[in-house]
Amino acid sequence: MLRPVIAVVGRPNVGKSTLFNRLVGRRQALVRDVPGVTRDRLDGRVEFGGWQATVVDTGGFDPGSGNDLVEAVSRQVRLAIEEADLVLFVVDGRVGVTPLDHEIARQLRKSDRPVVVVANKVDERDQEALLGEVYALGFPQVFAVSAEHGRGVAELLEAIRPMAPGGAAEPARASLRVAVVGRPNVGKSSLVNALLGAERVLVHEAPGTTRDAVDTLLSFRGRAYVLIDTAGIRRKGKVTAPLEKLAVVMALRSLERCQVAILLLDASEGVTAQDAHIAGYAHDAGRAIVIAVNKWDLVPRGMVRRAEVVEQIRDRLPFVEYAPVAFTSAVSRLGLPELFDLVDQVGEEASKRIAPALVAKTLGQAMERRPVSHKGLPITFHSAAQVSSEPPTFAVRVSQPDKIHFSYERYLVSSLRQAFGFTGSPVRLLFRRAPARRARRRR
Repeated sequence: MLRPVIAVVGRPNVGKSTLFNRLVGRRQALVRDVPGVTRDRLDGRVEFGGWQATVVDTGGFDPGSGNDLVEAVSRQVRLAIEEADLVLFVVDGRVGVTPLDHEIARQLRKSDRPVVVVANKVDERDQEALLGEVYALGFPQVFAVSAEHGRGVAELLEAIRPMAPGGAAEPARASLRVAVVGRPNVGKSSLVNALLGAERVLVHEAPGTTRDAVDTLLSFRGRAYVLIDTAGIRRKGKVTAPLEKLAVVMALRSLERCQVAILLLDASEGVTAQDAHIAGYAHDAGRAIVIAVNKWDLVPRGMVRRAEVVEQIRDRLPFVEYAPVAFTSAVSRLGLPELFDLVDQVGEEASKRIAPALVAKTLGQAMERRPVSHKGLPITFHSAAQVSSEPPTFAVRVSQPDKIHFSYERYLVSSLRQAFGFTGSPVRLLFRRAPARRARRRR
C-alpha cells in the first residue's frame, strides 16, 4: 500500500526544516536561522505507531516575488502541494501571522488540499494564548508545537494520521543508493531531473543553488534507486559563507550513506584540481565510483575523441583508475542508459564476497611470484580472507605486516582485481601479524 504524502510549506524561516527533521527522526535537512536555506523539495519517511507517510520539506514560499530564483523555489513548492495528500502549513507562533502567511493561506485554499496549520516555536504552554490570530487564516485545525524541542509533535502526528490513511508499515525495499557529486554547475541537478523526467530538484545558473543533499526515489528500467543530489563542492579556500560550509558538509556526508558515487565532470572544462579533490573524498569514503563526463553534446564533433578524454582522466586521477567512465548529457539524455549500466555493475562488484580459500590462494600465489623481504628477512604469507564488502576489504596475515611497502600493496590489490574484478570499487588490505609457529617438542 502506498504511503500518503505530506508537504511541509510556509514562508521562509518559520522552522519547516526543523519540523521535517523532527518528523523523520534525523538531521536530513539543513537548518540555519536565516531565510532561504531550503530550496529543493526533500523527501523523508515518518513513522508513528505502525503508520508511515512520506513527508516533503520545501523551500520558503513567496508567491509574489519577482526574483527568478525565488520564483523557481515557489514553483517547487506548488509542485509539492499538487502531489500531496495533506499539507502542513507552518507559521511562526512567536512572531504571529504576517501578510505573506495570509497570501500563502489563499494559495492553499485554491489547491483544494486538506491543510493543518502548525504554529511552530511555541516552547511554553503560556505562549499558546497568543495564537488567536492564527485561526484567522481560515483553517480549523491548528496545532502549537516546538519542532526544536519536540513539544506537541506526537499530538500533531496523532491528529493527522486519520487524515492521511493508507500508510501501513511496510518492510524497507532494497534500493541502490547513488550520490551525484561534483563541482558547482557541472549539471548534477540537471542529471537527476533528466533521470526522473521532471523538475524534481532546482536548476539555476547561479552556483550554490542546491544546498541540501536531496534524496529522491527513482525507478529506472524496473530497478529501484535512491538518487542523492548534492551541493557543489568548491575548494576550501573559496567556501566562506557558513551556510555554504554546511552544504558542503552535507554533500560529503552523502558519500558516507551512498553505495555508488557518480563523479560528474564538465566536458568543456576537462579535469580540474577540484575534481581530483572530490574523487579523493569518494575514494577515501570507500564508495564505488562511476565517472560521468557531462555536457558531452556541447563538444564539437571530431574535436576530441572519447579515448583521449579517458586517457586524460587516467592521467590526472590515477588513484581512481578502477572507476569506469561514461559520457552523458543531462539536456539531451545522451548516455543515461549506459551510465546506469555502469552504476549497476560497480554496485554489484562492490558488494561481492569471495570465499576465503580463493582469496588465500590468489594472494599466496602472488607473493610466491614476487617475493618480498625486509633487511634480508623474507616476509612470508600465512593466510587471507575477505572481512567486509562495500568496499571489498581483506585481512592478510604475514610475518612482518608493518614492513609492507605501499607499492607492494598495490601489486597485491592488482592481483585481486585480475582474479575477481571489483570494477569501480576501491579494494582495501588490512595487514595483520601471522601467529608465531610453535616449536615441536621432542619426545
